[in-house]
Amino acid sequence: MIMDNVTPKTLSVPKAGKIYFNLSRNGSYAAAARGEIPTVRIGRLLRVPFIVIERMLEEAGDRT
Repeated sequence: MIMDNVTPKTLSVPKAGKIYFNLSRNGSYAAAARGEIPTVRIGRLLRVPFIVIERMLEEAGDRT
């Protein structure tokens, strides 16, 4: 079943790095390799779960 108009639950590593941290493509992958950007691997794809990164940023704001 194909669902139209569904908001994606994940972002690519470069897109997440750019949107949330203004990082370049290489900077985004480097941050993901260090564990600074949460990722999940789906086959050969490395994706950033939207809800996890949003929660991570909310919690970081609570600590300041």
